[in-house]
Amino acid sequence: MSSFHVDLKGQVAIVTGAARDAGRASALALARAGAAICAVDVNPDRLDETAHLIESEGSRALAWTGDVSNRFQVAALIEATRDAFGGLHIVVNATSADRRAALLALDEYDWRRALEISLTGAFFCTQLAARVMADEGGGTIINVLNTVGPLLTASEAASLAASQAGLHGLTRQAARELLGHGVRVNAVCAGSPTSPDSPPGHPVSWEDVAAAVLFLCSPGAAAITGQMLIVDGGSSLF
Repeated sequence: MSSFHVDLKGQVAIVTGAARDAGRASALALARAGAAICAVDVNPDRLDETAHLIESEGSRALAWTGDVSNRFQVAALIEATRDAFGGLHIVVNATSADRRAALLALDEYDWRRALEISLTGAFFCTQLAARVMADEGGGTIINVLNTVGPLLTASEAASLAASQAGLHGLTRQAARELLGHGVRVNAVCAGSPTSPDSPPGHPVSWEDVAAAVLFLCSPGAAAITGQMLIVDGGSSLF
């Protein structure tokens, strides 16, 4: 749980990948700050658990089961969110697909699926949500990245590295193009809490990642856009 106070009462957020890890932690952090949450994932069982946790924080929740790599499903979830809560102010793209295989043996399906889920899904959510935000006075979009790609390499991680580097580039470009529409776009680059290579010091948790997401959604980050906030406990220094 974050140790600073952010007031997001009256705000509405979509969080993808909300059934687990950084997505769930981010949804709960935003809910504690008072935002209504549309939690999105392809796993309905764990997603329902996330929705119950959001409601236990005293916030409103909508569980939406769907595939963000499908443009029509993304359009439907945005409309469902607006119908349920009356607006859209925040989008957190935390859906990812880590299809590990050696470069020389990587299957084409796994390559394409990793990019479709992590990169194309974030593109659809960003484009369609930003159109709504631009018409309604602005908003905030946060992309949650892995350190592999933008900062590091790893064994058997070609599809992950490509999708995450692409997501960093999308963050920067979207921030530039949406600047005049009042829409801020940033990224949180997250080290894995389970990484065996983590250096001594503060161990990274999903709650640490969520705290960074919460900060970038707060009024205190009003002058920050197109940036990547690294939350990895210092592992990228080694």
